[in-house]
Amino acid sequence: MVREFTLNEIWLILAGAQATLILSVIAFTGGGIFGLLVALLRTAPVRGLRRLAGGFIDFFQGTPMLLQLFLVFYGLPVFGVHVNVWVAAAVGLTLHAAAFLGEIWRGGIQAVPRGQSEAALALGLGYVDRMRYVVLPQALRMSFAPTIGFLVQLIKGTSLAAIIGFVELSRSAQIVSSATYKPLWAYGFAALGYFLICFPLSRYAARLERRYAVAT
Repeated sequence: MVREFTLNEIWLILAGAQATLILSVIAFTGGGIFGLLVALLRTAPVRGLRRLAGGFIDFFQGTPMLLQLFLVFYGLPVFGVHVNVWVAAAVGLTLHAAAFLGEIWRGGIQAVPRGQSEAALALGLGYVDRMRYVVLPQALRMSFAPTIGFLVQLIKGTSLAAIIGFVELSRSAQIVSSATYKPLWAYGFAALGYFLICFPLSRYAARLERRYAVAT
């Protein structure tokens, strides 16, 4: 039976938007924590650590996010770890975000003038203190705009989680479209939701980039 496109359908789409936002926050927060570790390993003085982090980045940048979600969702049960779609989507997107944020922040760390680190070394600061007080604050400031830009891509990328059964914004629109046979309305509301979430972030990233260009 075909349903009418009513307020209930709009609420269903809004529930999908909420799931998209929650998943994006989880993935971005987890990806930021692990991404910082990846960036530090990528710039570590030990070659083995640099190669390990480089291999991690190469895998997640060299394979589609959809495949990564499949590997988590279907791969973990092979090792006896059974997860629901929320956990699988969060883990897959977190690992994806960690690789990309790690590479973004690696570029920021290496963009800090070497003289800054050498001056800190001359003052007797060890590696940890140099990174904490001198290098990382400048690196993260320079990387802020591309980090926000990646967040926008991550939010839109959550739509791929629908393939493993996660009901987010685009999947909610698909469900409503199938029930009401009004795809223009359903996908139109979904597109509006993505726009309202992503456009302010995109503008903010562009403004930060211009501000940093003027400062330098």
